[in-house]
Amino acid sequence: MTTATSTSPGTWCGELELSAAPAVTGVQPWAGQPRARVLVRLHGAPLGYLTVPAGPGGPDAAAVVRESRTVHAEAVAAHLALEHLQPGPDPLPTAGEDCPVRSRSDRSVSVVVCTRDRSEVLAGCLERLAALDHRQLEVVVVDNAPTDERTRVLVEALATSDARFRYVREPRPGLSRARNRGLAEARGEIVAYTDDDVAVDAGWVSGLLLGFARRADVACVTGLVATAGIGSPAEEYFDARTELWSTRVSPELFDLATVPPGNALYPYGAGLFGTGASIAFDRQLLVDLGGFDEALGAGARTRGGEDLDAFLRVLRAGRALAYEPSALVWHHHRADDAALLRQLFGYGSGLSAFLTKCLLTRGTRGELLRRVPAGLRRGRDLSATTTERLGGSAAAPRGATRRELAGFAAGPVLYLRARAEVRRSPGVPAAAPHAVAR
Repeated sequence: MTTATSTSPGTWCGELELSAAPAVTGVQPWAGQPRARVLVRLHGAPLGYLTVPAGPGGPDAAAVVRESRTVHAEAVAAHLALEHLQPGPDPLPTAGEDCPVRSRSDRSVSVVVCTRDRSEVLAGCLERLAALDHRQLEVVVVDNAPTDERTRVLVEALATSDARFRYVREPRPGLSRARNRGLAEARGEIVAYTDDDVAVDAGWVSGLLLGFARRADVACVTGLVATAGIGSPAEEYFDARTELWSTRVSPELFDLATVPPGNALYPYGAGLFGTGASIAFDRQLLVDLGGFDEALGAGARTRGGEDLDAFLRVLRAGRALAYEPSALVWHHHRADDAALLRQLFGYGSGLSAFLTKCLLTRGTRGELLRRVPAGLRRGRDLSATTTERLGGSAAAPRGATRRELAGFAAGPVLYLRARAEVRRSPGVPAAAPHAVAR
């Protein structure tokens, strides 16, 4: 752990494994932050978070272990009971054969990373992906309408030493178009997506496969997207906004037969199912559904909503979705107000564009209209919850609410324009040109 002689603002984020020698590690080196938020894990399974002060050398790992054994005692006991193990002195026993987060699946997996002109960011993402040891794995990097050759050079250089990596170019801009190109190129039984500003955990693929094993009808798995670091007010605000997919540590299953308690907006709400930074599909089902809607998503006029649309279509196809926290990635948030405001506009426009699509679709129109009052309450509650999580330590950037509402108001028109553009310029078929690896 890096030591520092000066104190930097913000919160350092890291993790600690209770079955190993006490050590707190993070995607970013500690740089003198006064406090640390630590994700506590046992045999790779996330148990919960602790926020602790950091001294001159960073957070005290032994102290984090001691506090974890008290704060997360119930979760520790429950996990060990599943493995028929008994808690003892530190460190706790290593994982046994019955470990609930140990996936034994050998299903083939294609990881798709979509990127555009961000080779310096992508390099860190690919380094983490190269460390994955799943036996049947490929990584397809989709270069989306690039303006230079740096991404191609980076990926092809990596491919010379690791044949699992492949470079693909998608000339038409748009995240959904890039994801559909990756789907068409994928050879795996499972196709997983992550972002170029994400650092995947070593057990990410194992966690995704565990989600598919939770129930026979699971066709989509999302994971915990933990905050990689909080060094600015913009990052702090975004972290407070993303509680639904950045802090939940309990596995969940979703289908249309069961409505989660207190969620009258289900299944049309945002955030409940997870997010596209850590997501995987049964490849054949996603092909059958036509892939991602290219009128939605970053790079399209609508700027978002493509993951919400995919989740809903999976559920309406009679399949289940699993949220699996052990499918962990670390996400680098937007660090400045201008980037955050653009993202908030996209959240608003993407959500209302997705809802517009639902209103234009006969099968979902009535369901959605009945949920409008609940949706309005949900929007109000989200703002209050974000403010509560911030606790006065930071405020939303000036104009944040206006930008998100402006995006929400613009979303319907943007969707109609984007849909017309897609009809004039159809994309690649979702059907793969390759046989699926078994």
